[in-house]
Amino acid sequence: AGSLSSSTLERLKGFVCPSEPQGRGPPGPGNAGGGSEDADGGLEDAGGRPGGEVSVTSAPCGISKSGYTPLEQQYLQIKEQHKDALLAVECGYKYRFFGEDAEKAAKQLNIFCHLDHNFMTCSIPTHRLFVHVRRLVSQGHKVGVVKQTETSAIKASGANKNTLFTRQLSALYTKSTLVGEDVNPVHSLVDVEEGECDDVVTDPPESYLLCLSETWDKPRKQLTIGLVAVQPSTGDVLLDCFVDGSTRCELEGRVLKVNPVEILVPSDLSVSSHRLLQSIVTASVQAGDGVRIEKRESAQFDFASAMNTVTEFYCHTQDSGSRPLSSIASLESPVICCLGPLIHYLTEFNLQRVLLSFRHLSCESDGMVLSAPTLRNLEILTNQTDGGTKGSLLWVLDHTHTSFGRRLMRKWVSQPLKDAQSICERQGAVCEILESDSVTLPSVRALLFRLPDLERGVCSIYHKKCSTQEFYLISSSLSRLGVELQVLLPSIQSQLSSSLLRGLLLDTPELLAPAHNFLKVLNEKAAKSGDKRELFCDLSGFPVLQERRVEIQSVLTEIQDHRREVRYTLRTPTLDYVRVSGQEFLIEVKNSMVSVVPSDWVKISSTKAVSRYQSPYLIGRCRSLSQLREQLLIDSQKEWTNFLQYVSFIHHLQHINFMLLTSIQSGERVDGHRQIVIRDGRHPVIDLLMGEHTQYVPNNTELQGDGRRTLIITGPNMGGKSSYIRQVALVSIMAQVGSYVPATEARLGILDGIYTRMGASDSIYKGRSTFMEELTEASEIVTRATERSLVILDELGRGTSTHDGIAIAYATLEYFIRDVKSLTLFVTHYPPLCELEKVYPLHVGNFHMAFLLNEPDIATDDVEVQPEFITFLYQLTEGAAGQSYGLNVARLAEIPEAVLHIAARKAQELKNIVDARRYTYKDTHCPKQWETLSAEQHSLSFC
Repeated sequence: AGSLSSSTLERLKGFVCPSEPQGRGPPGPGNAGGGSEDADGGLEDAGGRPGGEVSVTSAPCGISKSGYTPLEQQYLQIKEQHKDALLAVECGYKYRFFGEDAEKAAKQLNIFCHLDHNFMTCSIPTHRLFVHVRRLVSQGHKVGVVKQTETSAIKASGANKNTLFTRQLSALYTKSTLVGEDVNPVHSLVDVEEGECDDVVTDPPESYLLCLSETWDKPRKQLTIGLVAVQPSTGDVLLDCFVDGSTRCELEGRVLKVNPVEILVPSDLSVSSHRLLQSIVTASVQAGDGVRIEKRESAQFDFASAMNTVTEFYCHTQDSGSRPLSSIASLESPVICCLGPLIHYLTEFNLQRVLLSFRHLSCESDGMVLSAPTLRNLEILTNQTDGGTKGSLLWVLDHTHTSFGRRLMRKWVSQPLKDAQSICERQGAVCEILESDSVTLPSVRALLFRLPDLERGVCSIYHKKCSTQEFYLISSSLSRLGVELQVLLPSIQSQLSSSLLRGLLLDTPELLAPAHNFLKVLNEKAAKSGDKRELFCDLSGFPVLQERRVEIQSVLTEIQDHRREVRYTLRTPTLDYVRVSGQEFLIEVKNSMVSVVPSDWVKISSTKAVSRYQSPYLIGRCRSLSQLREQLLIDSQKEWTNFLQYVSFIHHLQHINFMLLTSIQSGERVDGHRQIVIRDGRHPVIDLLMGEHTQYVPNNTELQGDGRRTLIITGPNMGGKSSYIRQVALVSIMAQVGSYVPATEARLGILDGIYTRMGASDSIYKGRSTFMEELTEASEIVTRATERSLVILDELGRGTSTHDGIAIAYATLEYFIRDVKSLTLFVTHYPPLCELEKVYPLHVGNFHMAFLLNEPDIATDDVEVQPEFITFLYQLTEGAAGQSYGLNVARLAEIPEAVLHIAARKAQELKNIVDARRYTYKDTHCPKQWETLSAEQHSLSFC
């Protein structure tokens, strides 16, 4: 101790040795310190007084109210109302976390957490609030921002000048509600305008909040699920209501399409739904992007309670473009049961206005049905390896250059069109974008590439939570886009043949016209710097601000007039006020002349050469000036919020949400017939991943609803069967999205849905084995598929014994051929199924993936049997394959040679036994019986 200075010892008093039991501080709702630091605008906070001796090891619940500092008491009062949120409390130039909030925040943000007074605490700088809030929210936390509601100058003039600054919760944030200038800063407006910044802020394309309710009909034993998905940052709201089974297949499909970041559910959610959502949450955590589940009281989801909430909300809403109450009341009951809790929840974030306009989400009526297994098996939105986008169909198609374009592309891919006219219009637009020689489209493309995320920006304005920088950026971008498109209107009218493209571009300038008027009201320099006091150019429409400006100017005039008296007192005719370190109106006097300074003047600062003073009159006038300026800022904030109320071009933004598509050079045509005819088709993802130098073997496909509509595909393992059937499905999806397809030629009828059953996977979280999962998926397809569907079944029945598997596969396939009459691709290793071609010769065809076989030698006494060697040709060929040649795959998997030789010998022995039985039975029984036995022996031969 003797070697340490007194200042160092003083600083060390706040530290505790980690080995001591009191090192972590007391547990409790707020392990956080008071306000002893210079935190509140440079003034010593009243919270700095401990108010009594408190033991470090005692718990907060054991401390009397007088034992807490005022700042700690203030924090605990706010925390009591928001127990589920991490509270960031504004204390001057930083935000502080307290207690358990501090420990959680310090762990997630990797910052230092220490004991201060009664509780643990950590802090972050005010200008980095948006970074840390986003990091906490991304980990699934709800974060509350508590701001000081008093300013130092106004507080100093009031009766409560010696009390603690008042603070209130100003905003709450979760993963789906990141809207506001606290979390959406514009760092450099110049960089954005020059194209060096892609966006106002980097956000994931989708950030949906999903709310679901369940209604059980006991007499009918039927579960109806209501669903409302909201994206507050873009204004997108989706509604749906559907009947679901015990597998929750319908719910899973919609959750995968919406891809929510937050899910709102009742506390009494059914076990099956809870398991499904939990599995989705687990998968999202493993992918590094966790989904947050918020549970609310089940009473909020009751129809009566929800209807009261909805009625009150829509009756008192005066917004233009909002839905009338009559249209809301006509919605299905399960949807109403979602809207009620959602209104309550979004009101906490002041984002409830987003529910005033919405569209309907219905896979059945609006677009092609893509079930949850189909989305997974075909890797439409994500790959099955790591859950990322690369390797998916979306990855192949998404070459958009704007954030709102990426969102729109995902919607298109997840819900392909089903209306022939809409498909043809979109195809025409895509064709013109890719192939037109017009100079207009490159100009339009250049305009769109420079745009920030208009959807998020306009929605932030709609919620009245945007900064002046963001408003100016969005308004100037829209204004510039409108002006430049106006110039291009003649060439657009004359050069573009696509009615969809031409209509979008011709209407856009008129829709963007209001943006010009908004810019005229604002002072550009003040808007870009965020100075709200100088924001409005013409104050004639803002009488309060005009009056405040007059008062400020009057005080400034008085201060300037006082300068004459100062000059006379100091006998310095040229003296002028100086500004040092942000402090105005200082009287600077050389130290050699301080004797003439009046004794009642207050010395502010000094150097070796000069001293700076203020007279009592100046001190009073400067105090009044500070109060008026702070009041002007408060008034300007109110007027700014009122100004945003009248900005209403959010509803028109969807009209300019057309993005540019890029896809593989090829051709296709969609018509109304039940057919899939593809010449030289390729798998879009594999073809792209393999690159130009590695040739992908193309294949033809022909399925006719009134002709051969079922293909039974056999062949060796790894011969390309699964890739081929996926290829057919993906080409069909791309066609109905409106894209080009990877084929020389394609004639495709409109499908109402694609259903797949492939792969081997269990559902432990649902309590289902691999085979049970296989049959459950098959059952869903049998129930939902129609004659206008494409059904893909890959190795159905392999999860059980051979005879049971063959029986199930045979019966299921025959049902699709005879009753459903869907377009069907059936991959199997069961040769007896190929007999269906003889039963239904007009509708069924046997095909296999071609290969070259190097036949193994026949075993003798001195020579061992060698496993077969297969050369894959990856070409779909007519006819059935007799075997699957699994030993070839065993060799490729590097199974030891000794094992392969034993397996080959055993396979030959079984084959000889079956052949011997076949010949004996053929000689002694009638042909009809022989044919019956032959099918059974074929299955044994396969085994």
